[in-house]
Amino acid sequence: MNEEMLWTHHDHCPYCGSPLQLAIDTSAGSHECVEDCDTCCAPINVEVSIDHSGEVSSVYLRREND
Repeated sequence: MNEEMLWTHHDHCPYCGSPLQLAIDTSAGSHECVEDCDTCCAPINVEVSIDHSGEVSSVYLRREND
């Protein structure tokens, strides 16, 4: 993975509210994945939108069943 293609997103866990830091690979384009919270271990659905220039346009975090 090329470090130039990594983007850091800061947010909070939708379950426990703990701060999160996610490394987003912009070379993957728009995508969805599941990341576990480092504090409560709950699965977090992460939806990443990449615009036409390759920049992150939005990141949404939600609970697994939302």
